[in-house]
Order: sequence, then C-alpha cells, then structure tokens
Amino acid sequence: MKKWVVTGAGLVLLLIVLLGSLFVVREGEYVVVLQFGEAVRIHKEPGIKIKIPFIENVTSLPKYQQIHEDNQLGTILTKDKKPINVDNYTVWRITQPQMFLQTLKTMSTADSLIGNAVYSTVRRKLSEVDYGNIISENTARGDLNEDITREVMEQVTRSNYGIEIVDVRIKRTDLPDENKDSVYNRMISDRQSIAAGYLSEGDEESRKITSSADRQARELIAKAESDAKKIIAEGEEEAARIYNAAYGKDAQFYKLYRTLESYVTTIQDETVIMLPIDSPYTKTLLGK
Repeated sequence: MKKWVVTGAGLVLLLIVLLGSLFVVREGEYVVVLQFGEAVRIHKEPGIKIKIPFIENVTSLPKYQQIHEDNQLGTILTKDKKPINVDNYTVWRITQPQMFLQTLKTMSTADSLIGNAVYSTVRRKLSEVDYGNIISENTARGDLNEDITREVMEQVTRSNYGIEIVDVRIKRTDLPDENKDSVYNRMISDRQSIAAGYLSEGDEESRKITSSADRQARELIAKAESDAKKIIAEGEEEAARIYNAAYGKDAQFYKLYRTLESYVTTIQDETVIMLPIDSPYTKTLLGK
C-alpha cells in the first residue's frame, strides 16, 4: 500500500514538473524566458517550448504593431496664435524584446512613454506652423506628420528602448468651443469681403467689355454708313451719267420727259390750275 502511495505521489510530482516545463508560443507574440528576472532566451516562432521549472518563467510581448491614441492633447497655440485641439494616433511595435524588458518592462510603461514623447513633439511642431497649413492635408500637414514621426523615432532610438515608431498621424484638429463662433464669424466676414472684391472686379470687367463692344459697334455702323453713302453717291453719279448719255441723244424727248415729270409733281388729286393758252404746259396738253 505504501508503495502505491509513493508511486502516485511521484507521478503527480512528475506531472507538475512536466507541466511547469512546457509553455506555448502563440502566433503574433514574442515569449521571453526569464531566469531570476533576467532574459535568457527569446522565442519568436509559434509552438510548444520547454523551460526549467521553478527556475525559469516566461512573459509574452506582442509582435505586431500597436496603436497608441491621444484623443485630447489639450489646447495648443499655433504659430499665428490660434488655439486648437488635436487628436492623434501613433503606430509602434517591439523590435527587440530583451531590450524592451530591460528598459520599459511593461506595455503600459511603453504606452505612457510614447504618449509623452508624441505630446511634446506635436505641441512644439504645431507651434511652428500656421493654422491654415495644419488643417490642409495636401500642403504642410502631410510633411508635418512625417516630421513628427521622424523626431519621435529619433528619441526612442537614442534611448534604446527596443521599440520602433512606425507612424504618427494627426487625425483631427478642431477649435475650442469657446473660439468657434468668433472664428466662424471672422471666416464669414473674410469670405464676404473676398466675394465683394470678385463682384467689383466683375463689374469693372463688364463695363470694360460693354464699352469696348459699344465702341466697336459705333465704328462698324459709322463705317457702314460711310460705305453706304459712298455706294449711293457712286450709284447716283452712274445714273446721272446714264441719263445724260440717254437724254443727250434726243433733246426734244428729254424736254418732253421733264415736262411730264413736272406734271406729276404739280398736278395731284383734284388740283385746279389756270394756264395761258400759249404756255408750254398748255401746248403739251393740247398736243401742239
């Protein structure tokens, strides 16, 4: 009976030792084996691993990228003295687990350190840039994100924390609530002033175009009238020449024609005239 007890106790002890010596490395994590608090091995590949029970213990660290978010950095003054609230996020990862454990030890410590480094860099950088450039993603803001990322990366690299800053991004900039109305009103006033300037320039340009068009129209009409008068004069001159040539062939007929024309002018409707018997009019009418 005693033999069975000893055997059972031995099996239990063996099982405890066996379980205490095995651990699992999962996908997406580092597992660091510690011996009396000092890292002795780092396992990067997933699988079942062995450690010395009771002497070695393990701690796991994330292998993939982490995101640290600062939803409110407080009010920051830009270069042109405009107060703004900024939200940003930082993407980082552990590259040297052993160095990380020696310096930062925990994820919360790393998160706090990154937050402080990003805060000081963002605050200093934004104070060097005008507000208009900060809110424009296509101008200085893209360069600003790159500058902040580079500076924060240089800080953590110099300190050998075993981490890498992948990216720092400003995701939102906003005015403090107490400043919004005054800024919006000023923006509206500025836009109205710009619009009034455009309208004034448009009116001036319209007057120039209208004046030029009127002048060109007057010039065209004057030229057309001059050409018309010239054509009429030339026509009348040609008609007179033709008449003179025609009438010169028969002077008597021309005299008769002119007399008949004078009848048309003188005798209209029921006009009554008295002519002497020897008047050329009378002779013509009587066929003498």
